[in-house]
Amino acid sequence: MSHCLVTGGAGFIGSHLVEQLLAQGHEVSVLDDLSTGRSENLSGVVGHPRLHLHTGSITDPLLLADVAREAEVIYHLAAAVGVKLVADDPVRTIETNIYPTETLLRLAVQGKKRFYLASTSEVFGKNPKERWTEEDDLHLGATSHPRWAYGCSKAIDEFLALAYHRKFGLEVVIGRFFNVVGPRQVGHYGMVIPRFVDQALAGGPVVVYDDGGQIRCFAHVREVVETVALLMETPAAVGRVFNIGSDQPVSVRQLAEEVIRRVDPKIGLKFVPYTEVYGADFEDVRRRVPDLTRLEQTLGRKPKLPLGKILDDIILHRRNQRGAS
Repeated sequence: MSHCLVTGGAGFIGSHLVEQLLAQGHEVSVLDDLSTGRSENLSGVVGHPRLHLHTGSITDPLLLADVAREAEVIYHLAAAVGVKLVADDPVRTIETNIYPTETLLRLAVQGKKRFYLASTSEVFGKNPKERWTEEDDLHLGATSHPRWAYGCSKAIDEFLALAYHRKFGLEVVIGRFFNVVGPRQVGHYGMVIPRFVDQALAGGPVVVYDDGGQIRCFAHVREVVETVALLMETPAAVGRVFNIGSDQPVSVRQLAEEVIRRVDPKIGLKFVPYTEVYGADFEDVRRRVPDLTRLEQTLGRKPKLPLGKILDDIILHRRNQRGAS
């Protein structure tokens, strides 16, 4: 078993990964500044003898060096995330996503640690292909549109990680997440499913941005963290980039209608233009569907839980939260 450091370990995906690693018998250190993560996300494992919690920012290089010292494997998930946050504060996005990654990569090389870098489908930008493979070109928008700062910053992270692999032999794996959803995700930062579910449980209307024709794929967080942990145990994954998510497309309008059908069919839909939510300079991606061939060939599996079961799990979780409050 290994000593693992999970940056962003109190976040939505990070907390599920921490639980996965503890269940596998690893010792786990968590670093999170709780700016978008929440301490209650780890309530199920607080007090675990192999869990070590550290509150602080990944932008503090001395703290990073301290918490990484004993780790043998680094899972770097901490980042500025969410379309709303990125659109509102691109400076924070760039500073949070690039410099700490470089610091952690140096520490990993010095300590001969294995490294997982959490990246994003946003790096593809506006690529017009029906399905995106890991080797497809990146089509980022103009620098005058702040939303591209996130995808650009994570692409630089990928370039850095792969450069460290080539130059120093660092054992690095990069995973590009595609719309990971599940219990504990919140809708504050533009995440669509928790926002739809909360609106439906509150009696509606369910608010769809633009015309709802945007195409997305949604994967359950439990399948995603299982995939991440398995990739880090697979020698053939080292030095490579992987799309991680579901490959079953659905429109945002269909998604909203599915949520309504499961909560209360009498709830209405409301359509709101992007300009009212993100400002006049916002630009969106109409279609985001991954090709999972590389992932399936490497691991012999891919996330496949149907959207209906994912929605049922999230709705039940949110109902239980509302009942407890």
